[in-house]
Amino acid sequence: MTDTAAPTAAPPRAVGATVRLLAVLVIVAGVVMLVAGAATWFTVQNQLADERITVSEDARWFAGEPIDGPLTAYAEAEVIEKHSLEASGGKTYAELDRQDPTRQTVMTGSFLRSSLFTSVVSFGVAALAMGLGLLLALIGYALLSLARQLNAVASKPSTAS
Repeated sequence: MTDTAAPTAAPPRAVGATVRLLAVLVIVAGVVMLVAGAATWFTVQNQLADERITVSEDARWFAGEPIDGPLTAYAEAEVIEKHSLEASGGKTYAELDRQDPTRQTVMTGSFLRSSLFTSVVSFGVAALAMGLGLLLALIGYALLSLARQLNAVASKPSTAS
């Protein structure tokens, strides 16, 4: 003979406790991501500011501004590209002959641009981490509210006879 009885559901109080634990873990993960993202953002910002670089005067945007954020770093990277192409007659590093004396200048410009783009990407990753951290914290708060409602339902006396 086979047992055809339906499996019993977990009591609401046990489900509420599980949801509460999950909520706390999600909130903690969110706060950690938010803090880590902010720490990364400010570290990169301080490192760029410590270099005391300003955006070139012939930049389209932020001319003369200190490079301490993603927009100013990007603006300076564009100017460096423009200057490198002007110095090389419009050729990139790979297009220049090995004996061309401007090859070293273009290579240095390429390295500087790469460094600035790395900081731009770092700012983006930091912003993403902060945004996801905030989202996780909000989801955790919603789960915590759900756990409270489940515990309230479990605490009500049963009206079944």
